Amino acid sequence: MALTTYSPITSDWPCQVKTPGSFDWERSAVRWLRELVPSRYASYPALIKHPVLLARHAQIQVQHEIRVARTALQTARAELPALGLHEGVIEHTIKMYAAEVLQLQYIARSIRAVSQALVDGNTART
Repeated sequence: MALTTYSPITSDWPCQVKTPGSFDWERSAVRWLRELVPSRYASYPALIKHPVLLARHAQIQVQHEIRVARTALQTARAELPALGLHEGVIEHTIKMYAAEVLQLQYIARSIRAVSQALVDGNTART
């Protein structure tokens, strides 16, 4: 029986982040994660110094964005007509929110994969 090596690279792994263990992979992870949080958070020293904290914050941020997009999706048909929007605009908006929920769910899975690789890297160093 052949031994297999664990690889965190899955279909959810973000293409912007290098493979764990490769040169500068953590820097690429930090760069990507910083794009996912509001800029005021991205510059806090604790989040820059500890990529695992940045990943945690990005995960929380994206979970909140998912809730917002789901709420917007669930309430669109009831609330948008009162704003005077035409049916075509409402349908387009519903499709936009639905696509955004799917995209945010993918990003959340990607953050989890990167976060786990960061945690694994920290564990290996200790």
